[in-house]
Amino acid sequence: MRRSAHRLSEMARKKKPTEHVNHERWLVSYADFITLLFAFFVVMFATSQTDKGKAQQVSDSVKRALEGEKMSQVVAAILGGTVTDTGKGNAMMRGPGGAAQSVAAKAEAKKDEKLAELLPSLKVLTEELKKEIDAGRIQISMQPRGLVVSFTQAALFAPGEDVISPAAYDGLEKVAAAIARLPNPVRLEGHTDSTPINTARFHSNWELSSARSIAILELLTDKFNVPRNRLSIAGYADTAPIASNDTEEGRAHNRRADIVILNEQGVIAEPAKH
Repeated sequence: MRRSAHRLSEMARKKKPTEHVNHERWLVSYADFITLLFAFFVVMFATSQTDKGKAQQVSDSVKRALEGEKMSQVVAAILGGTVTDTGKGNAMMRGPGGAAQSVAAKAEAKKDEKLAELLPSLKVLTEELKKEIDAGRIQISMQPRGLVVSFTQAALFAPGEDVISPAAYDGLEKVAAAIARLPNPVRLEGHTDSTPINTARFHSNWELSSARSIAILELLTDKFNVPRNRLSIAGYADTAPIASNDTEEGRAHNRRADIVILNEQGVIAEPAKH
């Protein structure tokens, strides 16, 4: 009896009490989730405050520009560059998009260089041909394709003819001298009005305009020693008017011959020479 009681006592001591199941452990994971979510919203809030600061900076810059400050200074400041005494920023060296701006600046500088190359000739011809310009027989202008010396038909040719009047030799000689001072190629262009022509010599304005270009070429090369390999001819007939063909005055402007000292842009349309 004692032995049985002792065994029951030992079994009671060895038997562990049943553990209580913790039904609140999910609160730990939930708390971790809330913490992470709170951190996320803190980061988002901080980012939004930074963007507002940048937006305020841009707004202030635009406001200063509208109040009279040079826009170039604002742009240079935004792009990260500085502003020189000329008012031009050097953001092309430091700010975003610098490479593209540098290429554009070089192209613009090259364009200005080509324009400057022809400016002395423009000035000289304007002075030397002042009498013809004042009389309305010649116009001189700087165009994207180059320096254009435009003779009216009346200054060079009789109506419907391609023989150059000796009275025009003096003006053509001055143009030939300007051509000799430059390495640029030259294009000789004939133009007519829209009135059709059909004579024994010329069956269309295409033939007439081309023949007049050839006549100028032959005079420049044979009489004034302009090298032939620097010249080209073009006959445009009535396809490139500079005035309306609906009036006699406009048609008179369209009947012309242009001597074009080509710049780099104008040479693009010319065939390559090797």
